Amino acid sequence: MDEVSIEKVNEVYVRVNADPGVKMEMSEYFTFEVPGAKFMPSVRNKVWDGKIRLLNVMTGMIYAGLVPYILKFCNVREYHVTVDKGIVPNNPVQDTAGYDLAKEFKSAFTPRDYQNNAVVHALKSDRALLLSPTASGKSFIIYLLSRFHVDANDRKVLIVVPTTSLVEQMASDFVEYNNGEELDIHKIRGGVDKNVDANITITTWQSVYKLKKDWFAKFDVVIGDEAHLFKAKSLVSVLEKMPDCKYRYGFTGTLDGTETHKLVLEGLFGKTYQAVTSKELMDDKHISDLKIECLMLKYDDGERKQLKTATYQEEIDFIVSSKKRNEFICELALARKGNVLVLFNYVDKHGKPLHTLLKTKIKEDRKLFYVSGETDVDTRESIREITEKEKNAIIVASIGTFSTGINIKNLHNIVFASPSKSRIRNLQSIGRGLRLGDNKINAALYDIADDLTYKSKENFTLKHFQERINIYTEEEFDYEIHNIQLKE
Repeated sequence: MDEVSIEKVNEVYVRVNADPGVKMEMSEYFTFEVPGAKFMPSVRNKVWDGKIRLLNVMTGMIYAGLVPYILKFCNVREYHVTVDKGIVPNNPVQDTAGYDLAKEFKSAFTPRDYQNNAVVHALKSDRALLLSPTASGKSFIIYLLSRFHVDANDRKVLIVVPTTSLVEQMASDFVEYNNGEELDIHKIRGGVDKNVDANITITTWQSVYKLKKDWFAKFDVVIGDEAHLFKAKSLVSVLEKMPDCKYRYGFTGTLDGTETHKLVLEGLFGKTYQAVTSKELMDDKHISDLKIECLMLKYDDGERKQLKTATYQEEIDFIVSSKKRNEFICELALARKGNVLVLFNYVDKHGKPLHTLLKTKIKEDRKLFYVSGETDVDTRESIREITEKEKNAIIVASIGTFSTGINIKNLHNIVFASPSKSRIRNLQSIGRGLRLGDNKINAALYDIADDLTYKSKENFTLKHFQERINIYTEEEFDYEIHNIQLKE
């Protein structure tokens, strides 16, 4: 029987010791082709084969979070495995830990069952990748974990988020959970001093990933929020600079569906734990019911023939600059009751023209807001706060600024004005409309699709729409498809 030993190197890596043949076999098991790699210049030029290898055959090094997969690999093949003490945690945490924590910290909120279970799982595991969809109260789980480590164990916590707006929002949420009382929190963004010794530090990864290893040494706990948005190299850089940090928790609303993406995040944080699904949240009335109206726009024969040989970018340029398409989107937004979020992807080509067109059509008693990457963080936050108080406003916003991490409870309608097939981007965008608000129990999504099919050739963005339909089906969302002939 082949022997395999798993040796703890630090909190980031373990070393697999085995015969060369076993390590080669294991390396193949942990090797994945990067989606879309064949289109990358490095692959085309044969500089790289487009594959990620999570196990280094020469050194035996692999991410510590992948130990459960190593054990599975060995058990299936009946290899005898020995594991260093301390690699597999055995923490006696009571099943009521989440509730006890909330009571102990005199929180203004009581955890839901799935929030409590997520806290318990994380505390038992020392590390985990927690999958909790938008509007599930993910920040409250992070709050309870942080308070446990700080108050019960005198540990320093580093919370890493992808955007500056999330730094402010996370800190604000923590104060709300703490009955309005301030906590010992230091917020880092931009040029803010990074050398404050607070119990909890909240920062963007962009602000700290270039800092030296010594800066990270004081932290006992690292939490990555919206972990799917981190650039892989930067995320690895941060976590590798914390080799002695035992407690590692990643949070995300969704994964992109690729095995590579999942295993890299699990390797850095720990095995995935599904806290709750969007369907479960809807069934339990924790989030709004969602109805998706897929609006399939039909173009005339001349336009479809004109674009039969178009590249992807040429097709996009045609779609976003189409006068009758933009007119349709504006009339759709204006006809909705309640607050409307119109999401676009291209600022100059699409966002600004849509905003300009809406300004000419909107009634004086209805407010119109515009947000893109050019809008500073404070203005974005003020717009978010304003829209919470409005009942009939229209927000034209870029997907990059408003699809992730922005909480708007009083949002009734979302319009997907730009085509996309990204699983993460779509689910995060949908999540903007799922939060319950005053007298709000339903939300509507209007997915704009474009049929430019010519004879038997399907256009690029129509294929992207089919990917979105697959997502809606997998998530058990209620959707209908409507064919609409565009007219001048």
